Formats: sequence, C-alpha cells, structure tokens
Amino acid sequence: MNDLFSSYRIKELELKNRIVMPPMCQYSVDAGDGIPTNWHQHHYVSRAIGGTGLIIVEMTDVEPDGRITDGDLGLWADEQIDAFTKIVDEVHQHGAKIGIQIAHAGRKAQDAETPVAPSAIAFDETFKTPRALETEEVREMVDKFRSSVRRAVQAGFDVIELHGAHGYLIHQFISPLTNKREDEYGKDRTKFGVEVIKAAKSEMPADMPLIMRISAKEYVEGGYGLEESIAFSNVFKEAGVDMFHVSSGGEGPIGADGRPGTHASYQTPLAREIKKALGIPVIAVGRLDDPNLANSIIGNEEADLVAVGRGMLRNPYWALEASKTLNKKIDVPVQYERGFKH
Repeated sequence: MNDLFSSYRIKELELKNRIVMPPMCQYSVDAGDGIPTNWHQHHYVSRAIGGTGLIIVEMTDVEPDGRITDGDLGLWADEQIDAFTKIVDEVHQHGAKIGIQIAHAGRKAQDAETPVAPSAIAFDETFKTPRALETEEVREMVDKFRSSVRRAVQAGFDVIELHGAHGYLIHQFISPLTNKREDEYGKDRTKFGVEVIKAAKSEMPADMPLIMRISAKEYVEGGYGLEESIAFSNVFKEAGVDMFHVSSGGEGPIGADGRPGTHASYQTPLAREIKKALGIPVIAVGRLDDPNLANSIIGNEEADLVAVGRGMLRNPYWALEASKTLNKKIDVPVQYERGFKH
C-alpha cells in the first residue's frame, strides 16, 4: 500500500514522495519585469531543502498584460529564462523536482490598462471590464502559451502545468458564465484549452508530463458542476494532459476563501471522482495540512499526489515534519538530522 512518502513515477518524472508544493503567487517581482528575484530563489529552494517531492512555481504569465499584478512572474521573453534556470538548478541539488504553472489572467489582470477575455464581462464591480479577444487574437494567444512553454523547457523544468482554474483565461473560455462568444471558440468552449494543450505538448519532450489545473466545480448559479468538468477534462485528456490538479471555484467565490471550503479535504472528492471517471492521475489540494489526512488520501487511493499550500507557507519544512509525525523514513539534510531523530 502506498503512503505519502512512497515514490511516484509518471512518464519519466520520478518523485521521491507524493508531496507537492502547489503554485502560490508571491507578488514579489521588484521591477515589474517578470523575472524571479532573490525572494523567489529562497522561497522555492527552502521547500526543496524541506523535503518536498515536487515544487510547482507560481502562476507565470505569457504576456505582460496577462499578469494578475505587475508583481507576477513571466516567461514572455528569452531574457527571463536564466533566473528561472538558477532556481531549477538549486532545487535539483536538494533532491526535489520542479514544475512551473503557465497562465494568463484574462479579465482578472488587475494592472493591465485594458484586460482581455473571451467576452467583455467584468469579474465584478471592482474589476475593469475586459475587451473581448478577436478570433485571430485567440490564435495568437495560443502561440504565446507555446512560446512560454518552450522557455520553461529551456530553463530546465521537469514538468509543465497549465492553469485552467480559478477564473483565469483558460477557465474563462471553458465557463458558460464568461464565454458568450459566437465564433468557433464559443461554439466549442474547450477549443482554446485543447489548442493550448497541443501547443504546449509540441514544445515538450515526449517523456515530460503535462499537468492541467482545473476548477472542477463553480460555486455560482449558472456555473458548471462535476459532471461538466468530467466531460471537459476528458476532452483535455485526449488532447494530451497527463495529470489533473483538481481545485474548484474562481468564477464566483473561490473555495479557499472559505466559501464553501471551510472543512479539511473539501476538494478531495472532486479529485477522486475525476480520477475514477477518467482513469488518470490526479493531485488533490485544499486544506490538506494535516499529515495524517494527507497520508490517508494516498493510502485510500483517492489521489496520486497531495498538494499542501498554506501549510508550506507557514512551514517550509512541512514534509520533514510530516515524516516525523507519520514515523516515515526520509532523507533529512545532515545539518538538520538532530531535529528529526525518531
């Protein structure tokens, strides 16, 4: 029976355990140029030292106006690659693998003068009204995702994650609430996502996995539920997704804000059902900070990997601490061994 500290392999990606640090925006780019800073270097490397199996770098955007804020990371220019490579190389020195989440904020791009989106519908009264992308601009956006993935591969990342959740651009095309288009990208709301997936795969080595983060349920009237997300996830699986990172919300309240995600493991049933329906590996996420709970999700085969977000913001050594709680053997940095003897 597998547990939280069992190794895991998908394609040629080999992880020493089932623990994932999910992408969490730091809003800490100093110059607004999208380039990681010393903060990002310390932030990610410390979690590698702390025993995490897979680290996924925060939402990294395909164009300047695709950022939530100007403090976000970007991979829209070759000049940005080297700083990411430095992070990747040092994370690898400490035995962790590292991915990156490629994205576009769409109508949630707060610092863009005029955000773009599938349709000209603002998120709420506090957000700017976006401009609807022309059909040809949608095709150009696919190429921007392609170029960013190429740069991520060049930087040395082990895995790519596409952000199709939380009300950002790919999700906006999927959702009936935000995609009111009458062209081909409105008649088939999965078309943009499928094209981005295929573009990403065209730039990735054949043995590199592609993860897609999805919102499996929208918590608003007129939004989609699990049945619909299973259907569009199957389309994305056929297009080339190797694993889904299953979250929820974004077009209405985001679950992590406590509406409705007030209890531990509230999103795990969504991950379990997608895994069961599609026969595809999944990452569970959402209030999984308790090591015993995280361990049970793996042991009960509800998910293949477990992402711990806020727990790792509080404690970069969450994985080491979890090994002590669960009495599991783990390689502890020699400098810290005295603190983790069982």
